[in-house]
Amino acid sequence: MKTMKEIIIGEMINGKETLQEIENVRKNGRDLIREKNKTKEIVGALHAESLDLKVIEIREETKGSKTFRLASKTGYLPPFQAGQYINIFTVIEGVRTSRPYSISSSPKQRAYYEVTVDRIEKGFVSDYFLDKVKVGDEFEANGPAGEFHFNPVFHYDKSVFIAGGSGITPFNSMIKEILESGAKREIHLIYGCRDEEVAIFHKELEEMARNHDNFKYNLVLSESDKECNFRKGFIDAKCIKELVGVLDDCTYYLCGPEIMIEFVTSALKELKVRPKDIRREMFGSRQDIENEPGWPKDLTGDEVFKVTIGDRVIDARANESLLTAVERAGIHINVCCRSGECSLCRVKLVSGNVFMPKGVLLRLADEKFGYIHSCKAYPISDLEIMY
Repeated sequence: MKTMKEIIIGEMINGKETLQEIENVRKNGRDLIREKNKTKEIVGALHAESLDLKVIEIREETKGSKTFRLASKTGYLPPFQAGQYINIFTVIEGVRTSRPYSISSSPKQRAYYEVTVDRIEKGFVSDYFLDKVKVGDEFEANGPAGEFHFNPVFHYDKSVFIAGGSGITPFNSMIKEILESGAKREIHLIYGCRDEEVAIFHKELEEMARNHDNFKYNLVLSESDKECNFRKGFIDAKCIKELVGVLDDCTYYLCGPEIMIEFVTSALKELKVRPKDIRREMFGSRQDIENEPGWPKDLTGDEVFKVTIGDRVIDARANESLLTAVERAGIHINVCCRSGECSLCRVKLVSGNVFMPKGVLLRLADEKFGYIHSCKAYPISDLEIMY
C-alpha cells in the first residue's frame, strides 16, 4: 500500500520517475529516512558542541604573537567556513574562562586547526597562551562558530579585507581558501599595524600576493618612523580610495580593534559605500570601556559593586564585564563569542543597572524580558541577576 507521501508525489509532473528514483536509492544507497534516529550523531559531526584539542605545534609569528596548531584527540575535526572562530576554555590561577580565537588556517584541510594569539595589554588569557602553553597541552573548545564569512548569495566576488593588528587572523584563512581552491574571486587586503615588526603573517602574505594575480596586499603603518616602501598613516577614506580604486561592486570585511572598526566604517560611509556591503567581525570589548561613548560621567571604572546571584554575593568592577566577574567567582555561564553576538551568555537582570556599549545584538525578546549579554554588560550599580 502506498503512503500518502507517495500518492502525492505520484500525482506531480514526473512523479512516477521520481518515485522510481526514490526506490532505486532505497535499494542501492543510504536511506536517510531509516536513519532519522541518528540525527544527533549526524548533526554533531558537522556542528560539534565541544571539541577535545591538543597542541601539536607552536610557531612564533612576531615578538608578541604565536600560532598554535591544534589537533583533535579523537582524530576528527568538523568542517568550518573561513572566517569562523573556536572558543577555547582554560583554567588560569583557579579561574575557568575562555576566549574566542579565529581559525587562521585554511578550511581546505582539517587535520588540525590553527589559532594565532597576539599579546594584548593586561591580557589574562593571551599572556597565559604566549608564556605558559606548550606542545602537548590539552584544551576544550566550542565547535566552529560565527557569521564573518563569504556568502556567495549576497556578497560580491570582489572582496576588500581591512584588518587591524590581530584582526588579520580570519583573513589569513579566507585568503588561503580562495587561493588554494583557484576560486575566481578578487581579493584586496589592507592591513593596518603600528610598524612592520608586529605585522602578523606579513612575509607569507607578501609571497601569496607575488604568486597570485587576484590577490593584492597593502601594509599601512601608523607609527613607524623607519624608511620603508609601505604606506604610512591611517586607513582613512583617501587611503581606501587610492589603494582600492573602483569601490563599486565590492564587499568590505572589517576586523580589528573596535576603535579602528569605527574609524574605517566612517571612512567607508564617506566614500558612499552602502551599509549592506560592509561586514564587521565582532572583536571583543575595548580595554578602556570607560572611554566608550555613553559611559556614565560620574564613574571612573574602578568602582566595585555587589552582584547577587542566587544565594551568593560577588564583587564586580565597573570596567570589567559581568561575565569576567562571574567567572572569577567560580560560576560557570554558557559562553561562546564573548562579543555580544551569539547570546549564549545572556542572564536575566533582576535589579540594578548595567552599561552596554553599542554593537550588542540583543534580541527583541531579551529586551522585553530583561535579559542582557553578560560578556558586554558592565555593572554601574549593585545588581541581582539570574542565569
